[in-house]
Amino acid sequence: MPFADVVFVAGSVHTMDPGHPRASALAVTGERITAVGGDDEVRALAGPDTVVVDLAGRALLPGFQDAHVHAVFGGLELGTCDLTGTTDPDEYLRRIAAYAAAHPERPWITGGGWSMESFPGGMPDRRTLDAVVPDRPVLLSNRDHHGAWVNTRALELAGVTASTPDPVDGRIEREPDGTPSGMLQEGAAQLVGRFAPEPTEEELVQGLLRAQALLHSYGITAWQDALLGVYGGHPDVSAAYMSAAERGLLTARVNGSLWWDRDAGAEQIPGLVARREALRHGRFRAGTVKIMQDGIAENGTGAMTAPYKDACGCATSNTGISFVAPDELRGYVIQLDALDFQVHFHALGDRAVREALDAVEAAWSANGPRGNRHHLAHLQVVHPADVPRFARLGATANLQPLWAAHEPQLDELTTPFLGDGLADRQYPFGDLHRAGARLAAGSDWPVSSANPLEGIHVAVNRVLPGGGRPAFLPEQRLALETVLAAYTSGSAYVNGLDDTGVLRPGHLADLIVLDQDPASTDPSELASLRVEATYVGGERVFGD
Repeated sequence: MPFADVVFVAGSVHTMDPGHPRASALAVTGERITAVGGDDEVRALAGPDTVVVDLAGRALLPGFQDAHVHAVFGGLELGTCDLTGTTDPDEYLRRIAAYAAAHPERPWITGGGWSMESFPGGMPDRRTLDAVVPDRPVLLSNRDHHGAWVNTRALELAGVTASTPDPVDGRIEREPDGTPSGMLQEGAAQLVGRFAPEPTEEELVQGLLRAQALLHSYGITAWQDALLGVYGGHPDVSAAYMSAAERGLLTARVNGSLWWDRDAGAEQIPGLVARREALRHGRFRAGTVKIMQDGIAENGTGAMTAPYKDACGCATSNTGISFVAPDELRGYVIQLDALDFQVHFHALGDRAVREALDAVEAAWSANGPRGNRHHLAHLQVVHPADVPRFARLGATANLQPLWAAHEPQLDELTTPFLGDGLADRQYPFGDLHRAGARLAAGSDWPVSSANPLEGIHVAVNRVLPGGGRPAFLPEQRLALETVLAAYTSGSAYVNGLDDTGVLRPGHLADLIVLDQDPASTDPSELASLRVEATYVGGERVFGD
């Protein structure tokens, strides 16, 4: 056997391979793993030019993979008016004013990251923005990217008035006389967003590169971008990925989810087929279709099996929005599955989850098992009757673990408004795992932190890093190894990267080094772990 290029020794190697779960050393030759085992056998592969990495007890794992992220949007926001990292309304206004003053040449002020918890009822208003930027339109997405805060000038330029009807997939929040208040929910954000100037392709590429550097620093070696297409004022980022891949700048492995236009129907499918063929280069491909079946619970657009409650605790007539009619959804998924597309569902409420599973089941019945690895993301509420269907249908549960903890947006804007037992069914990770569902994990960044170690912490503890609150539905906790598998082999399965996610000979050397062994770390300290190095195909992309 030829000498290895790199050997890692004296460490705690978590292989995520059930047949050989732990080792102390690993060898890499070229871009692939050539040996996993004990120190002596792996050291024997070291030659005069081999790089020997002494782990000194540190942990070596497969690279994390994010099964649901908006990388380019996140990177782009880092270069615009960034409101993340605070919930103080005065700080938002300070940043907005400072950004506007620093960029007098920009015709629009765009960005986002504000939290709904910062405003009464989750509703900021236009006049607050007018006070700091009266003369230019302002468009700021909230943290969840399911709504936008706009000023009066933006509404005027877009022609949105008291007489403008709500779109079928959204809502214009209004003042008592019907005048738009400055908060646009879901598809209503596009009423203004379509007038905002689009970033150039090079600006999008730079956003991608900012995101890639950040994600690599968190140990992420591959991801599924959950939105390639035009939606809610966001541009199509497909060209940015292709440009980066063709220029040799894309070091991560990326599968893109092609956006399903819910204002169109099956006539868009040939175009999706053509895009799948065109969007493929190097480490980038787009073999998935993303269908957004509902909205979010905080604004009452998550599709539920029971009505939302009002502020007085009484049942309303609102059960949320199914963005695609369920019978039509089944027909579309049958066609997409027959064409060997993976379908990536946004399904947050339990009715949306049921409708998505019904569509997967319809495809299974019509086409037989084709192995297309359909998956449902978010899963805030899942009806107990639907939990066992994931395993039965081979549908992967795509978790965003960081959300499964007490925090103001959940406790003040969501749970009090969920009716008929829905609140006790939130983020049922443990139930899904016990029922045999395959688990993958993602962040939905820039909605929430992209750091997998923070998500791992919450999945294990059901408490945010730093604690301070009781565990949220603690019976839904997951064991550490189960969560690590979701972020590695589980997400690799969803991403179609079958030679990643597990450390075994022949697999790609997508690896991370952690400063400590997570198995030896107090569960309450998991978020304090740090990624020291990240490798993709044996090449170090983060770390000294």
